Parts: sequence; C-alpha cells; structure tokens
Amino acid sequence: MDRVEALKQQAGIAACKFVTSGMKVGLGTGSTVKYTVIELGRRIAEEGLAIVGVPTSLATEQLANKVGVPLVELSECSHLDIVIDGADEFDSNFNLIKGGGAALVREKIVAQESHSMVVVADERKMVDVLGAFPLPIEITPFSYQATINQLSSLMNCRVNCRMSGDNPVTTDNGNYIADAHCGPTLSNPIELEIAILKIAGVVQVGLFNNMCDVVVLAKHSGVEVLTNPDGRLSD
Repeated sequence: MDRVEALKQQAGIAACKFVTSGMKVGLGTGSTVKYTVIELGRRIAEEGLAIVGVPTSLATEQLANKVGVPLVELSECSHLDIVIDGADEFDSNFNLIKGGGAALVREKIVAQESHSMVVVADERKMVDVLGAFPLPIEITPFSYQATINQLSSLMNCRVNCRMSGDNPVTTDNGNYIADAHCGPTLSNPIELEIAILKIAGVVQVGLFNNMCDVVVLAKHSGVEVLTNPDGRLSD
C-alpha cells in the first residue's frame, strides 16, 4: 500500500468513531470511504456493533454486502443518524465538491436525510477555493449537448461529457455526467449551485453546501478532525 492509500485508510477507519450501535448510517462512495465500510463490517463481526446502512451507489452496496453490513432502503427509514462520505475537494467553509465517482445524486439525497455528515479525506482534498477538481453535474441524456452548452455559457469555462471509451459515462440513475473545468474560481458555491439547478436538463450538481459537519483528514503527520463550528457536531 502506497502512502496516499495508507492515508485514505487511516481517515476511513477514524471516521467510524462517530458510529455507535443503534444508528442508521448513510454509506458514501469512493476510494476513501470504502475503508469506512470495511471497518464497520469488522466492528459488526468482532465487536457486535448493531447498525443498518443505506448505500449511495451500487458499488457501495456490493461492498457492504461483502463485508457484512446489513442494508435497508432509505424509504424504510424516517431519518439517518449520520452519513460518512468522501469528497473531491473541500474549502474552509466546509463546502464540498463531490461526484468524481458519478454518484452525486444519491449521495446528496442521503446527505439531506442525515442528521449529520462526516467527510473522510486526505490532505490533497483541502483547498482555499473550490474548482481545481472539475465540477461534476448530472444531466439527462436527452439533448445533453444543449445542456452542456448552457452550462458552459453560465460558467464561462469548458464543460465536457464524461466518457468511457466512445460512450458517455452512465450513472446508476441512467443519466450522464458533465464535468465543468472552471479552475479554482468557485468563491461563491452557494449562488452557483442555485444558478446551475435552474438549467433544464440538469438533474443535480456536485456542490454540497452547508451539509458537512466534520472532516476526518488524513495528513502525513496523522489524522486530524476538523469540526465545522456552525455544524451539528460542534458541541
């Protein structure tokens, strides 16, 4: 395991300290949070942790089943106690870019239903201004190029349809992903989210604003827990 992967593992495992028996837990998607899912499976098997999980993607569902995390449908829950997920970037205001794994719609639905959100990340994901990571936007396949043109005009940057070989990447919802290459310029992500969602053809945008309560950050010096002073876990 290389150093970056070891950092991801440390953060993913450390985030599990926020999970206790009796909780309904949203299970995020990505290369860091997979270690959270694996650790929760270990705690269930070895420590008797009693939880149920709601996965945000088919990949996470498969992993949870493999490691023994019992799953339920979100519609079966009145709420979720916590969601643990990754991020492609986060800023000092705890706003996020997510969607590198093309699961942003399900991730945002689960995050909205959760009483708290813990993000696991390594220190490469911490930025002063969002946008160096291309902003993912889930769009409908119908006339998708017209939607991309509207996004490019709004954001004044290059927007492309994410491809897998010769075909567009298709999300678990049957939609496409547009990636906006705007650079680190998203100084007002809240206003931008509102503007993007007004475009017909946009399903959801990978800006997660005012949702994150804690970032479990794996640094070369060790794991650091950053708590949003305005968040729900700040007490």
